[in-house]
Amino acid sequence: MAHAADLRRMALALPGTGEAPHFDRAAFKVDRIYVTLTGDGLTANFKFTPDEQEFKCQLAPEVFAPIDNAWGRQGWTVATLAAATMDDIQLALEMAHAHALGKPKHKRA
Repeated sequence: MAHAADLRRMALALPGTGEAPHFDRAAFKVDRIYVTLTGDGLTANFKFTPDEQEFKCQLAPEVFAPIDNAWGRQGWTVATLAAATMDDIQLALEMAHAHALGKPKHKRA
């Protein structure tokens, strides 16, 4: 069982991650937001690709579900923290974090 404090600690340990308010949530971002945590700390929304979302939801339907709106069709996925293991959260954070990193800038010769 994961808790909001676990998610916060693990997210902030990922390179370049900062935390900021985002409406009624806490948002964790590098170049873009990749996870938000509800104010009550019961759920978090992760940004996956649609294929990753489908995989996560099939693998652990008790933990992950697509958000039921246009954001969900873009890969945003809700996780119920009480049903999640620490590994579920760590792997989801790493996956979402990788997508939030900006594209590397190429140096000119």
